[in-house]
Amino acid sequence: MTEPPVIVRDAILAVDIGATTTKFGVVDDEGRLVEEVRREPTPYPCSPQRLVDFVLGHVERSGCARIGVGFPGDLLDGRVLEPGNLSRPGGFTSPIDPALHQAWQGTDLERALREASGLDVRVVNDATLAALGCCQGRGRELVFTLGTGFGIALVVDGTNVRIRDVGDEGFLEGETYDVLLGDHARSDDEGLWNDRLAVAVANFVEEFSADIVHLGGGNSGRVDLARYRGQRWRVVVNDNVAPLRGAAKLFR
Repeated sequence: MTEPPVIVRDAILAVDIGATTTKFGVVDDEGRLVEEVRREPTPYPCSPQRLVDFVLGHVERSGCARIGVGFPGDLLDGRVLEPGNLSRPGGFTSPIDPALHQAWQGTDLERALREASGLDVRVVNDATLAALGCCQGRGRELVFTLGTGFGIALVVDGTNVRIRDVGDEGFLEGETYDVLLGDHARSDDEGLWNDRLAVAVANFVEEFSADIVHLGGGNSGRVDLARYRGQRWRVVVNDNVAPLRGAAKLFR
């Protein structure tokens, strides 16, 4: 265990780990950003220890007393069940490495970061963190994160409801949601990407009986909102820093 960093302020370091880029931002107790957001490429190959070291470097520079982390995979109480694209040694376009995938499964990332930093660290799924930053707390709200891959979270009357991680599930044409709704598919054919996204959103709205749909992530601004007119549910487009704002709610 390293020496605990020097704490200079009672603020929260928000960390949004993406399959391509990781965002770091310091927020106050209300989730307001208090300095400019930093963006860095997510390191690959990304073993648990490498990710801990990567985050710890920013923790030490921030001087924050609390750390809120969004992880791009399935977790339960801070422990990794599935690592998503982090088990791909060269990033999203590379195949899954079985040894790296196994190394991630069962890793208690929250505990590892707490022990390495000596600080109060909370780790949740990245879509869950985004939901904390954008949901209104009324009705049944679905949050879709549109970035390198595809994430989803459900909030009912302000309470996060655990649902499955759908990124690796089969969607259409024998491909997964991550493949067909991720950034690579969008860059290949944005019109087709929008077609498929509209189908996925409508299906999940029906499955979870949602009233409000929140779109977030780096590609939320590329969604063709005309495809959602006339629906009984409302669509809200959020900015790309909602997950950073959501980190504050992990400590309430």
